[in-house]
Amino acid sequence: MINYIIRRIGYGILILIGVNLLTFVLFFGLNTTDDMARMNIGGKRVTQDAIDKWKTERGYDKPLLWNASEPGHAKLTKTIFFERSVPLFVFEFGASDTGRDISYELKRRVWPSLALAVPTFILGILVVLLLSLVLVFFKSTYLEFWGVAALVFLMSISGLFYIIVGQFFFSKLLKLVPISGFAGGGALLVFLALPVMMGILSRLGGEGLFYRTMFLEEIGKDYVRTARSKGLSETVVLFKHVLRNALLPILTSTVSVLPLLFLGALIMESFFGIPGLGSYTIDAINAQDFAVVRSMVFLGAALYIVGLILTDISYTWADPRVRLG
Repeated sequence: MINYIIRRIGYGILILIGVNLLTFVLFFGLNTTDDMARMNIGGKRVTQDAIDKWKTERGYDKPLLWNASEPGHAKLTKTIFFERSVPLFVFEFGASDTGRDISYELKRRVWPSLALAVPTFILGILVVLLLSLVLVFFKSTYLEFWGVAALVFLMSISGLFYIIVGQFFFSKLLKLVPISGFAGGGALLVFLALPVMMGILSRLGGEGLFYRTMFLEEIGKDYVRTARSKGLSETVVLFKHVLRNALLPILTSTVSVLPLLFLGALIMESFFGIPGLGSYTIDAINAQDFAVVRSMVFLGAALYIVGLILTDISYTWADPRVRLG
């Protein structure tokens, strides 16, 4: 098992290298540093002196990959790639194109993102699992029919629609919660209640149908019939046996949302005015701050790889066959 995890970590490092190289090519191959300076300064009629000054202040005046004017190993180290991309592997993000420390911004904004993402993630899984098991429990009844119809309806609606309707109904009409904003302390629950609820509702349709399908596949297997023949109640069969054996596909489906625990929901944070990492990324894209965008892409890839490795480890707990293998 340890050797398998080491191999997975090695594969993850190779993927990070590929992501880093691809991101560098996309940002510096399609746009020149003069284009980046011109976009950040603002305006097409920018003097070359202003462009050169902007590039010098931010280290973009060096060659991209090979600095022939430098001696020895400095030919590689005195380049844009080595100074701006290589430090990402030790999570040194440097300064943004506006001159601010990216690491400081990440530390400051990670807590609002976690405050939104953690309850949305945990409560969402609990609600979806409970709803799916209830539909399976009442299989072939009107409750299951209308429940599935409601999930299909929810799945057909864009997540943006939930945000707009939620803000209009709960904030503007009923005035139960603020329409946007963020505050610490006791006011945190008030500001996060609506985005957490909308986040759970937006994932309820698709994940509810997926989990229901997994549970329906399990209840037709021999071990379920054996458990029922022993006199176990349907509740015990569903929550103890079926749920445990359906964990493998469930664990796999939850990996995709693990990076959101840190990166935050881009649209959710922007619409609700939450100063997290998601809104930080959106603001960087709008401001064409390529240093921040590159850092967030790398951080997202690293978190996704960590999620995949944690999922592989959790398989050994969920399925003894994996552990024995």
